[in-house]
Amino acid sequence: MKNPVWNAEQRRVRALWRLLVQGLLFLVLAVILSGLALLAGLSIAFASGWAMPSPADPEFAQTLTEMAISDPFVGALFMLGSLVSVFVSVWVAGKVLDHRPLADFGFHFSRRWWADLGFGLGLGAVLMVGIFLLELAAGWVTVTGRFQSLRGPFGITILVALVHFVGVGIQEELLSRGYHLRNMAEGLNLPSIGARGALLLGYAASSVIFGLLHAANPNASFVSTINLVVAGLFLGLGYVLTGELAIPIGLHITWNFFQGNVFGFPVSGGTSATSFITIEQGGPELWTGGAFGPEAGLMGLLAIGLGSLLTIAWVRRQYGRAELQERLAQYTRPQTRVRPPVESK
Repeated sequence: MKNPVWNAEQRRVRALWRLLVQGLLFLVLAVILSGLALLAGLSIAFASGWAMPSPADPEFAQTLTEMAISDPFVGALFMLGSLVSVFVSVWVAGKVLDHRPLADFGFHFSRRWWADLGFGLGLGAVLMVGIFLLELAAGWVTVTGRFQSLRGPFGITILVALVHFVGVGIQEELLSRGYHLRNMAEGLNLPSIGARGALLLGYAASSVIFGLLHAANPNASFVSTINLVVAGLFLGLGYVLTGELAIPIGLHITWNFFQGNVFGFPVSGGTSATSFITIEQGGPELWTGGAFGPEAGLMGLLAIGLGSLLTIAWVRRQYGRAELQERLAQYTRPQTRVRPPVESK
């Protein structure tokens, strides 16, 4: 009978436990760092002259939270805390449980890696520009203003928003693709399934989890959750074809930033306080996604389809062919360094 916890052949704990421990470590770190960010936000709020709400107020906790996050820099602190939590938890889990360096989760930096990042950044921007122009031509959006900022000077808040989405892109891709997808693929790599089948199953399962993690977002629905599962497949495509996170990270950053802070669309149900363009959304919700944003509509799915074709074409151009990287489902135990014998004098 196989040990359900320990893989004797690989000499490490099994994939399920690696995923659970990393997730628990991430949550603990996120709670601690979020608490520190909350305290920093309250300090800034009180220093700015805000009055302390009464503890007897039934909305005391909510009021304190709103006070803390009212400053854009505090929002950046929350994002930084979350980003650090993901990196530290993946690094520790990788070193202790996975027995691999952080680079093996998609950060083998090279000239080609940076070119892929540039492609991802450009692809996310171009796709969102296309969505905006098509909706504008159809009369589904009306431009109502420019350079809006509800939380301070525009230049500062737009920079904070960019930093925020850079953090979101890096942390979500490292977690969902770099750690979840790879560990699921390795855990499912059984003789009856094989490396290719395991990679496809891990690819699909991690995308489902990605969609479900957004199911509690504002204005979420069954349709938006399904569409975000598809979005997870789109974001993961560059990873399963290259084995690196460059394309997914770049794509994730500019898709979100251009969606919310350039064109004023909702981003996965949330609205942006700062944007180059402010709009009034109209048109059929089936196509536009309504209050959740383009990801929940057919416009988003069309962009995902086009973006997937462009990703495959780019990978084929860069690497000579576009094929699944089955090595993502295969574990090679690191070699133990053997010390040379000490010569006797």
